[in-house]
Amino acid sequence: MGNLFICNFEQFLEKLIIMDIFEKIKNNRGSIGAYQEFGHGYFAFPKLEGEITAHMKFRGKEVLTWSLNNYLGLANQPEIRKADTEATAQYGLAYPMGARMMSGHTSTHEKFEEMAARFVHKEDAYLLNFGYQGMVSIIDALVDRHDVIVYDSESHACIMDGLRLHMGKRFVFPHNDIESCEKQLQRAQKLTEESGGGILVITEGVFGMAGDLGKLDKITALKKKYQFRFLVDDAHGFGTMGAKGSGTGEHYGVQDQVDVYFATFAKSMAGIGGFVASTKDVINYLRYNLRSQIYAKSLPMAMTLGAIKRLEFIQAHPEQREKLWTIVRALQKGLRDAGLNIGKTESPVTPIYMKSGVPQATQMIYDLRENFGIFCSVVIYPVVPRDVVMLRLIPTAEHTLEDVEYTVNAFRKIKAKVDNNEYSDELVDFNF
Repeated sequence: MGNLFICNFEQFLEKLIIMDIFEKIKNNRGSIGAYQEFGHGYFAFPKLEGEITAHMKFRGKEVLTWSLNNYLGLANQPEIRKADTEATAQYGLAYPMGARMMSGHTSTHEKFEEMAARFVHKEDAYLLNFGYQGMVSIIDALVDRHDVIVYDSESHACIMDGLRLHMGKRFVFPHNDIESCEKQLQRAQKLTEESGGGILVITEGVFGMAGDLGKLDKITALKKKYQFRFLVDDAHGFGTMGAKGSGTGEHYGVQDQVDVYFATFAKSMAGIGGFVASTKDVINYLRYNLRSQIYAKSLPMAMTLGAIKRLEFIQAHPEQREKLWTIVRALQKGLRDAGLNIGKTESPVTPIYMKSGVPQATQMIYDLRENFGIFCSVVIYPVVPRDVVMLRLIPTAEHTLEDVEYTVNAFRKIKAKVDNNEYSDELVDFNF
């Protein structure tokens, strides 16, 4: 009996194979990566070419583009392009060398920080070399293992990655569910009374997929009952929301209750980088504790000067924001009147929800791009439920009312095809 056990154990060891990481990657490419064999270069990683405007080229054909976060049209604005060119010619892309703390700090970086702080009504601000990593580090720096984080379930990936670094407790509330948010605050309060820690609540100003707003007014109202600090990621709200474009906090009239305000340049500013704004004490603390800034190169001078020019332009040209909202209102009204489901968007972000699977989605995309000349982003599971496809449109100040009319008519026809089951269950192979 003993010999039989040894024999079976030896056979078991022979069959025990340590998985090679590369083999694991080959066999499991992720939810979206599973489609890469037919979708790469068309469905994913498409190549838009030409000047950054509402009309660009895709595979040699002109397309009406609704996929760029160039809200205010700054990407190809002559004054902005001139400033970028002159700054690059003067400084190149290397200066200043090194991280801000060591050798990459300049008075130009400080100038932007002073401007940004005034614009978003905060005491101080800190310029970041990149938005995504900046948010990850902000969360990491603000809390320790004794603190509790309460956050919205649909928060951006940069927030989720920051949460993964947190060594303490974190509680999630369903998207924009304030009743649940309060329950999580109650749980957090009990824990912090024992641990001696604090509470950080995190949400977004504008949610970049669905376009709805974080309920900043209702969350800040909870400060009357609970002690917490409030961090808002306003990547899509900065420059687009509020009377002067200062963001979603300004839109709600609660910017003074937002304790830490974060924005990136990748949307309204049409650039690279970002900033965080708060009290002088908090910003000074972050300057010396943000790992993504301490251990990485400073934002190049050309981009810093470009950021200053962009912020000056936003403040001097409110008509750009007015143009944007004229297009937003026309597009969203037209789509709703055409019977399309655009959800609860309250921002320029314009989702169109279709009851459809991935195979039908591939045909919709092909139809839109090849037959209607419309290029927009598509979102599938796991970002949305399995039986839903989201086609996301981003209106900009570069679009015209003629563009809107053409697009609404095209989507009216696409909807009719979906309703009539004209798109089959076969995947379209984009490798042609």
